[in-house]
Amino acid sequence: MAVHRPDNKALSVSELNRQVKSLLESSFLTIHVEGELSNVVRPSSGHWYFTLKDRDAQVRCAMFRNRNQYLKYQPKNGDQVIVRAKVSLYPGRGDYQLICDFMEDGGVGSLQKAYEALKYKLQQQGLFDSAVKKTIPDTPRHLGIITSATGAAVHDILTVLKRRFPSLPVTLFPTAVQGTEAAGQIADAIRLANEDGRCDVLIVGRGGGSLEDLWPFNEEIVAQSIYNSEIPIISAVGHEVDVSIADFVADLRAATPSAAAELLSPDQQQILQRLNQLQQRLEQAWHRSQAQRLQKVEWTRAMLRHPGDKLKEQAQKLDDLELRMQRAVKTSVLQQRVRLNSIQQRYIRCIPTSRIETAKQRTTELEQRMLTLIQSALKQNRLRLSGMAATLNSVSPLATLDRGYAIVQDQQGKVVQDITQLSSEDSVETRLSNGRFVSRVTEIIMD
Repeated sequence: MAVHRPDNKALSVSELNRQVKSLLESSFLTIHVEGELSNVVRPSSGHWYFTLKDRDAQVRCAMFRNRNQYLKYQPKNGDQVIVRAKVSLYPGRGDYQLICDFMEDGGVGSLQKAYEALKYKLQQQGLFDSAVKKTIPDTPRHLGIITSATGAAVHDILTVLKRRFPSLPVTLFPTAVQGTEAAGQIADAIRLANEDGRCDVLIVGRGGGSLEDLWPFNEEIVAQSIYNSEIPIISAVGHEVDVSIADFVADLRAATPSAAAELLSPDQQQILQRLNQLQQRLEQAWHRSQAQRLQKVEWTRAMLRHPGDKLKEQAQKLDDLELRMQRAVKTSVLQQRVRLNSIQQRYIRCIPTSRIETAKQRTTELEQRMLTLIQSALKQNRLRLSGMAATLNSVSPLATLDRGYAIVQDQQGKVVQDITQLSSEDSVETRLSNGRFVSRVTEIIMD
């Protein structure tokens, strides 16, 4: 069906869009379409705008508030749905779209299924393990950027670096970041950056987009390239809410390309402060080193004296040695004289005549000492004997008898000390100082 004006004049764009809209709406009745949701937007008006797609095509859709308020669930990106809609055209853009009045869950979308399957596979292979993550340098020496040369990502990264770290060398490895060829190009760019050898850290990423726009970063070839890279990689894919397979494999994830640049670029004020601290420490170390060297020079100067002073010292040492040698000679001579006298005395003592004379003299001395000792011993013994005799006489019964007493003994020779020891007619012996006599008891008289 041709669209034209009756007078064959040119149509305005607005009139063309209105006629096409009318044609579409009259050609299609209510239809059911199945696909995967992406780019879901819910503005404050309450209307929903989204894209319905499959692997090969997509179509814009709108679902107004008076219809979506009856849905029992909140659709989100990646959901597989079936919508009931009418075909229409939005005149303002000239885009054809579906005006949906009903939506139901049609299962998980194919892209979301592929995403989850690959995520599980790579996780089981250990590509996400923290133990294999490489360390991001605190202050990189050379940054490599893997993204589109014309996209917003590279512009955002360079803007941040210009403000925070303008001295950082940057190399761009341009690549497509969406489309069927993008995944292979991204993998090749990572390999090329590793072969180049200049960079010590890489940023791999792009700006925001739909799930299908970001899909190259969900491909296994990109994940394996990131994992095999010897250079640490920061992923910066899409916006903060977008999480790709590349984010899981990368050594560090940044929410956006700008955030990745922030992570790699220390603040200039902090660097200047650190440099000032290092400069102060260097100056202090230099001053300490100079002071130590000056002290060493002074010590060496003190050790290096004038030759004349050293000669005087040596002359003094020589005089001292001469005096010590003289004293040593005198001491040695005296020692030899003493030794000679000792030998002479020993020699004299060894002559027989001298030895005989000495022996005679010693014998005479011994005889005299012995006689003196004997006489002294005899005298002492006499004195002791006299003392003992006097003691014995003082206690002897004979001395008692001399004083007129007598000792009476019975027939058995026992001394009678008590009158009760005797009986009449007993024979007793009485001892006097100069003799004794025997008598018989005729009468006992008790006192």
